Amino acid sequence: MKYLLSLFSIIFLFSCTTQKMSSSKYSTIEYEAGACFGSCPIYKMTINADRTAVLEAEHFNFSKGFSKGEFDKPREGTFKTTIKEADYKKLITLLDGVDLKSLNDKYGSRNITDLSTSYLRVKFNDGSSKNIEDYGKRGTEKLKTLYQFFEDLKHNQQWEKVQ
Repeated sequence: MKYLLSLFSIIFLFSCTTQKMSSSKYSTIEYEAGACFGSCPIYKMTINADRTAVLEAEHFNFSKGFSKGEFDKPREGTFKTTIKEADYKKLITLLDGVDLKSLNDKYGSRNITDLSTSYLRVKFNDGSSKNIEDYGKRGTEKLKTLYQFFEDLKHNQQWEKVQ
């Protein structure tokens, strides 16, 4: 009886470990928002599979309103956090729903010269990666939702300034 119980325990533990390891197929998720001719937030956010994240905030990330003097100020800083588990799961769901590998590498037309460019760089656990450059942040509806999710993460996580 105790051997049978031990066998079931080992099988159960192994199956839990396997599920945890395969829960995310992404090793690194990076999102970068570039400058425009206005007050577009300029930042880069990197999120690892263990939910640790770094936010490199340049300008217009935490200020209310627009001031040309903002450009004269030093960069806002580097911040770190651990993304809340529910938010990380939502991020993974959004990424899965976008079907990254089927998307174009570039979106947007440079005929308009004052829009921000976003860069989405994802490294998969299998060693492959997908990079998307989106001038104007209008690639697809699902991408727009994903970009807004990154924007929201700047405000709904507990970021700690490190630099």
